[in-house]
Amino acid sequence: MANGNEPTNGKLNEGERTMTRQDFLIRGAAGALGLMTGAGLNANLAEAQINRIYPGAPASRGRKLKALLTRKNFVVMGACDAATAKLMEAAGVEAAFLGTSNVGGRWTNLADRGLTTATESLTIAKYIAEAVNFPLIFDGDTGHGGPYMVKRLIHECIKTGLGGIRIDDQDIEMKRTTGNDGITVASREVVVARYRAASEARNELDPDFVIQAQVYTREAANGGMAEFLARIPLYEAAGCDWIHMAGAQSVDEVKQGRAVSKKHFSAMGGQWGRGLTVQQHGEMGLACVWNSGWPASAIDRALTAALEDYKQRGPLVLEDPRRD
Repeated sequence: MANGNEPTNGKLNEGERTMTRQDFLIRGAAGALGLMTGAGLNANLAEAQINRIYPGAPASRGRKLKALLTRKNFVVMGACDAATAKLMEAAGVEAAFLGTSNVGGRWTNLADRGLTTATESLTIAKYIAEAVNFPLIFDGDTGHGGPYMVKRLIHECIKTGLGGIRIDDQDIEMKRTTGNDGITVASREVVVARYRAASEARNELDPDFVIQAQVYTREAANGGMAEFLARIPLYEAAGCDWIHMAGAQSVDEVKQGRAVSKKHFSAMGGQWGRGLTVQQHGEMGLACVWNSGWPASAIDRALTAALEDYKQRGPLVLEDPRRD
C-alpha cells in the first residue's frame, strides 16, 4: 500500500538515490501499468539505482582504507592466503593487496598475463576477506572486460567485503607483469571509460569503496613521463581516488607525479624508494609505502631453505626436533 511518498509511476522521488529489492518490486508492479499507456516498465525504472547489498553484508571496509590514506604513514603488504592474512592482522598489519601475481599466482600457478579470471580472483579474495577485518585491495587487472564487466566486478568486490580495487591502464589483451618489457597502455579514451564505469558502480553500492588507478604509462612502450603526467588529471576526473605509479626511475619522478595529482598518490617500490623510511614517504605526500611482495618473499626464503635441507638429508629432516 502506498504511504503517501511512493510514486505511482515507478520513478524515484526527488532526492532519492537507491531503492531496495522490495521497493523495486512494488514500484515495478505500479510501473507495469505504464505498459498499457506505452510508457514501458523499463523506461520508468531506467533511472533507478537498485541497492543490491544483501542483509548481513560486510560493513564498508573502504571507509577504513580511506582513513589510512589520509594518515599517510602505513604500509600495504601482500596477503597471499587467509592463514597468512590472520597472522598479519595479529602482528598489526593494517592493509593488504591481493595481487593476481603474488596471491593469485600462488593459488593457480598461472602467470600474471590476465590468465586468472575475475571469478577465480574473487573466490580467493572471499576466503581472505572472511578471515580478517583490515581492508583488502583487490587486483582487478585491466577490469576483465569492457565497462559493463568493470561495473559488475566492482559490485562483486563490494559485496565480498573488500576495501578497494586496483585497475590497470594496460591494454586488456596485452596484460604484462609489472617491470616486464613489452608493456603497453590503452588509449586515454578506453582507460577513462574503464575508470568512469568503476566509479559509477562504486557510487551505486558503496561510495567509500576505493578505486586505485595502477598507472603503467611511465614505463609503457607507448608512454613516457610526459604522458604519465598528462593522464593523472584525466584518471582522477573519471572518479579514481588514488593514483599508483609504476616504473618510476627516481624520487624526482615520484615527486613530479605527486605535484600533479590532486588526490591520493603512491608509487610501486623500486630503486627510487630504496632506503626511504615510512616517515619519509609520508613527508613526500605519498599515501603509503607499497610492499605487496612481503611477507610472501619472507615465506619463500624460509621454505626454500627448509626444502634445501630436505633435499640434502631427506626424511631425517622430519625427525629433527628443531622442526617441531
